Amino acid sequence: MEQSTLIYLVVGATFLIYIGIALWAKAATTGEFYVAGKGVHPIANGMATAADWMSAASFISMAGLIAFNGYGASVFLMGWTGGYVLLAMLLAPYLRKFGKFTVPEFIGDRFYSRTARIVAVICLILASITYVIGQMKGIGVAFSRFLETSYEMGLYTGMGIVFVYAVLGGMKGITYTQIAQYVVLIFAYTVPAVFISLHITGNPVPQLGLGSTMADGTYMLDKLDQVVTELGFHEYTTQVMGSSLNMFVYTLSLMIGTAGLPHVIIRFFTVPRVADARASAGWALVFIAILYTTAPAVGAMARLNLMETIQIGPVGTEEGNLRYDERPEWFKKWETTGLLQFEDKNGDGRIQYYNDKNPAFAAKAESYGWKGNEMVKVDRDIMVLANPEIANLPGWVVALVVAGGLAAALSTAAGLLLAISSSISHDLLKGVFTPGISEKAELMASRIAMAGAILVAGYLGLHPPGFAAGTVAIAFGLAASSIFPVLMMGIFYKRMNRAGAIWGMIAGIGVTLLYVFQHKGIFFIPGTAFLGDLPKDWFFGISPNAFGAVGAVVNFAVAFLVSKITSPPPEHIQHLVEEIRVPKGAEAAPAH
Repeated sequence: MEQSTLIYLVVGATFLIYIGIALWAKAATTGEFYVAGKGVHPIANGMATAADWMSAASFISMAGLIAFNGYGASVFLMGWTGGYVLLAMLLAPYLRKFGKFTVPEFIGDRFYSRTARIVAVICLILASITYVIGQMKGIGVAFSRFLETSYEMGLYTGMGIVFVYAVLGGMKGITYTQIAQYVVLIFAYTVPAVFISLHITGNPVPQLGLGSTMADGTYMLDKLDQVVTELGFHEYTTQVMGSSLNMFVYTLSLMIGTAGLPHVIIRFFTVPRVADARASAGWALVFIAILYTTAPAVGAMARLNLMETIQIGPVGTEEGNLRYDERPEWFKKWETTGLLQFEDKNGDGRIQYYNDKNPAFAAKAESYGWKGNEMVKVDRDIMVLANPEIANLPGWVVALVVAGGLAAALSTAAGLLLAISSSISHDLLKGVFTPGISEKAELMASRIAMAGAILVAGYLGLHPPGFAAGTVAIAFGLAASSIFPVLMMGIFYKRMNRAGAIWGMIAGIGVTLLYVFQHKGIFFIPGTAFLGDLPKDWFFGISPNAFGAVGAVVNFAVAFLVSKITSPPPEHIQHLVEEIRVPKGAEAAPAH
């Protein structure tokens, strides 16, 4: 069977499952639309949370980051998983006990202020819209390559699928769809990894294969270090992203950003009891760990496969480099997308792929007759999708990977769009402008807001802003600098008042956005250049992608100081905070 036909069949079958689930689980009330009626089992919610969380960034981009950054990319593994520990311990059970529908609703009630609720909605929309751009790009990239359509048509198709199951089903439909999407994406990620690990190291467990020896007795990571350093790249196992301080701040930003992402937090409002919220976070960590412990092996093996595909002999010899007219079929297919580009700079018809930004290697390269790196573009986002083809795996594995990539992008996009639409319909429309709106009208408004959010997200996917490089990390930074601090102080500091919350959110997200826009042209995009001097106008060498942690510190400081010099919150609010923190995890949460 033709590869393209197989992909159409596999992807089409998964889409039919998603749409069928949406029709079966159609939301009939606002409670079902926003929080799935608060009746989702913790294990099911953990699986849905994992799918909601593991976006195109996790499925498609993370292994690519690891492939080109080695040890330095550990910030993503530590930050994105560590945030769930914070979420499980410090936020999820308390927010579930409060018993509301949305994060801005909690902030509005806790800080007895419609203004605080509106500011929270604005922060939520900014973080979610920034995040959803990456999901839309992932959808377009996957369709454009494997379904042989244009990027635009792929994006339109993805928007249509999300529209059907998100607008109809709401949180109820999205929850059960995301369970199916988790099953698809985890099989799509681990099955190729098992095949590739078995081929390279003889070990079928990728996590163990990463530290195993190859057929010649050489450790795989030692071989990879040798291959990349011979071509002027930084040693894979010791490479860092910028300075040690930048790595620390980057990790912290991703951690507290994870704990502050509204589309993740809202998942813990869907379980029956407070104890279930904590259990859901634990199960989510288990399901996420399956992919996240596999990602380092996928990244390292993909980099080794790529390098050895092009560098087929000793470095510097005439026959050492692959002839361009003998390039494999996967190479040709990815060239048509523009994500893989070759330029024959010295006219020898062979592919020279090396680090021409490394001054120490430049003299050697010149003596070989090389005129510069001829792989002028190797988009790191292609590594997971191209890896099965590079390794010559069966066609059904390639088709499975396509379905998994689309499942990852669609599941997170749906969660983000629901967070955006619920903040508009429930927090702004019902909570601020028209408190007396009927449930039927609110449900219709939610669906209209969802449809509008899909259109805006699609437009941004087609026309991403000029600073879109690293948008996912920036989205975490925006959540870290605005949502996380106000939730933490709202739960654990009863003296925090509305003025402190409002000015803290404004200061945190304001300073983060200012820094991002100020440095929009010089993002630290890992894996694209030799690590030399960092831009001198970076604040203590901290990249814009990592600045959310600094914004969070500003938020905490401003909120604390403003609260100290203004009136304390009312007595009943302070009692409310104490009641939220009472450790009664086994008892039912108060009704909404």
